[in-house]
Amino acid sequence: MSTPPVPPKPMTRALNCPQCGAALVLRSMDRAVSIVCENCHSILDAKDPNLKIVQRFEAALGEDRPLIPLGTRGKIRGTDYEVIGFQRRTITEDGIDYSWHEYLLFNPFKGFRYLTEYNGHWNDVAPVTGLPTADGMHAQYLGKSYKHFQTATARTTFVLGEFPWQVRINEKALCYDYVSAPFMLSSEVMANETTWSLGEYVSGTDIWKNFKLPGSPPAPIGVYEDQPSPLGAKAGAIWLTFVLLASALLVVFIADAAISSRDVVFRQNYAFLQITPRQEPSFVTPVFELKGRTSNIEVETTASINNQWIYLNYALINDESGQAYDFGREVSYYHGYDSDGSWTEGKRDDSVYVPSVPSGRYYLRVEPESEKQFGPIQYSVTVTRDVPVMSLYLVALIALLFPALLISWRTFNFEQMRWAESDHPLVKYNSSD
Repeated sequence: MSTPPVPPKPMTRALNCPQCGAALVLRSMDRAVSIVCENCHSILDAKDPNLKIVQRFEAALGEDRPLIPLGTRGKIRGTDYEVIGFQRRTITEDGIDYSWHEYLLFNPFKGFRYLTEYNGHWNDVAPVTGLPTADGMHAQYLGKSYKHFQTATARTTFVLGEFPWQVRINEKALCYDYVSAPFMLSSEVMANETTWSLGEYVSGTDIWKNFKLPGSPPAPIGVYEDQPSPLGAKAGAIWLTFVLLASALLVVFIADAAISSRDVVFRQNYAFLQITPRQEPSFVTPVFELKGRTSNIEVETTASINNQWIYLNYALINDESGQAYDFGREVSYYHGYDSDGSWTEGKRDDSVYVPSVPSGRYYLRVEPESEKQFGPIQYSVTVTRDVPVMSLYLVALIALLFPALLISWRTFNFEQMRWAESDHPLVKYNSSD
């Protein structure tokens, strides 16, 4: 089997600037239309044998040094490319300039593509091979839909290297950006000619690695228009996980409710009247039996109170071992009228669950107390064994729901930050705020 030939590296041609005599390097050979002298900032006609000066611009326009030097070679999608051109492009909004950088890459067999950089955010951009369709708010290309992000007029404010078109300082183009992260579909309209390109968000770390650049790339600032959300994929997965776990929780609750006995093992009515402060109000109930498996019990208290309260110190005591479960409950109910109308506070009943009580014979020690009374407080005590506690399942459901809501909120916040600088912000603010 014969070994395929290795593609030759791009050839370069040495020239001199007719303005200042500085050495020039032409890397894309006959494909270059313009070449810019780094020394005197003359834009030269690369198609002219004498390198006619097309335009000069002063360094006062703001000299920009490329993060990736011209002549640097690296891999993009497994193909070797060389950086041959660099330009800064600027849009102005509300009197403020926003600039990004474009690096022109060249491979003698694959042609041209770009790397763009804005505030540490990078895109790998290539001309499209087909014609997208756009209706102003959306664009379609190769079966994928893109949403309009912004329309702006960009002008070229700095150039270096060579280009396959005639570059001009302050040359303007009407730009339309459509996004579907991590992709951005863009069109530029200039002199009645429309050019489409497709970009994909890439990390600066990968570029530094592929081009073997020293140091580290600049850290990204903010959220870029086609930057993929770091939580986007997780949001769908966590909601699926929530649905599965919530379904399992529902099955467990149904099974728990089905096997719970809800046996009322004790019920009794009582009356409490505090005659003297030294009177001992505590008493014990008759013994009742808890049968079957270890389970919870519910102690429910209902009192006939009216603008008053009653507090009951309970102790559930095993008649044989003396093991006690101590707890206290308050039942209070108040009502009245004020300037806002009628109001109520509290309720006349209360329940509490004692978990994991073994079977056996038990009784309650009850010690009631209340404020000064004008008559006895009637109340009842009911003990029910093996009761399904829905509140526990609701707490578990909320615990499962919280991560999904948190990630969804963070995802929405990321999208809000993305679209804040677009023509279609998700949240609109009053300019006077």
